[in-house]
Amino acid sequence: MARHAPRRLVLLDRSERALSALARELTEAPTQVIGVLSDIRTGERLRRIFAEHQPELVFHAAAYKHVPMMELNPVEAVKNNVLGTRDLVATSEAFGVRKFVLISTDKAVNPVNIMGSTKRVAERLLEGSANGSCRKIAVRFGNVFGSEGSLVPILLRQIRNGGPVTITHPDATRYFMTIPEASQLVLQATVLGKGGEIFVLDMGEPVRILDLAVSLIRLAGLTPGRDIEVRITGLRLGERLHEGTLIDSSAVRSAHDKIWVHAPGEAGESIAAELDQVEQLVERYDENGILSWLRRVAESTCSSAIGSSASSPYTWWSSPPRISAPCSCASICGSRRASSRWSGKRCPPWW
Repeated sequence: MARHAPRRLVLLDRSERALSALARELTEAPTQVIGVLSDIRTGERLRRIFAEHQPELVFHAAAYKHVPMMELNPVEAVKNNVLGTRDLVATSEAFGVRKFVLISTDKAVNPVNIMGSTKRVAERLLEGSANGSCRKIAVRFGNVFGSEGSLVPILLRQIRNGGPVTITHPDATRYFMTIPEASQLVLQATVLGKGGEIFVLDMGEPVRILDLAVSLIRLAGLTPGRDIEVRITGLRLGERLHEGTLIDSSAVRSAHDKIWVHAPGEAGESIAAELDQVEQLVERYDENGILSWLRRVAESTCSSAIGSSASSPYTWWSSPPRISAPCSCASICGSRRASSRWSGKRCPPWW
C-alpha cells in the first residue's frame, strides 16, 4: 500500500508493540504515515479519528483469528469480529469512506468453529450493500507465510529450539500465500469491487503441513525423526483437517486471473437487525446466549453459505474427536490418534 504513495496512510491498532514496529518499518515510505493507538470498539474515539483524517479507503483486518483461543472466548470473538465490524462499517458510512474492504478468511467457508462463524457473519453484514456511497466488499483467502501468529514462524522457532516440531495431524492441509502476493491481490480486488461482493483469491493447491514441516527441518540441515522430533498432537479445539474449498461452482473469475468473485448476497439487513440484541448479550457477558445465537446463524450459514461445498467431521458445537490411542509410529513421532477414526492408518514414512 505504501509503495503506491497515497496522500496519507493511517495505521490503527490497539497493540502498541505492533503499531510501533510497523511505523518503524515504514519510516522510508514515500507517503505520510500516522500511527493511531485505538480500538475499533471505542465509539467516540473512532469517530474522532475518522473526523480528523477523513479516510477514503478502509482496510479492515482487525479481528481475533486464533481458532482454539476463540473456542474458549466466544463472547470476545463476537464482540470484536462481529460488533467491531458493524461499528467500523457504520463509522465509515458516516464519514464518507468511498470503499470498505473486509479482510476475511478461508475459515468462513462453511464455518466449523467460532472464529470462522464470526467472520462469516461479518461477511454477511456487507452482503446486499451494492448500493450507497460507501462500497463494501470482502476479500477471502487462507494462510499468509510470515504473517503475525502464522504457522511458519512457529515451526522455525521450534526447529531453532531443537524441537519437537508439533503438527496436529499427519494429513492436515492448509492454503498458503506470500505477504506480497496477498497484499497486491487485495488491492486488485479493491479496484474491482463495486459493492457487496466477496472476492476469493486463488491460492493454488493446499499444502500438507507435515510436508512443510519436514522441508523446513531439512532446509535447516537437520534430519526429521533423528535430529528433530516431529510430534503429532491431535487436532485442537475447533480445527479441521482441511479448510473449505475457496473456489467452487458459485464463483466466477474476475478480470484478474487470480481473483474470483461471488455476487452480492441479500442477508446483510436481517443480520444487522439482530445485532442490538446481540450487543445486550455481550454487555451481560451471556455466553450461553451468544453461543445460541451464533449456533443458529452458523447452522443457517452451513446450509446456504457462499462456498459451502466443504465438509467437516465436526463443528464448534459438537466437540472434535478425543485423542485416545497411540499410532503405530508413536516411538518416532510421538503421535496419538483417535482409534475409532484412524484405525489402521500409519504416518507417512518420511523419516
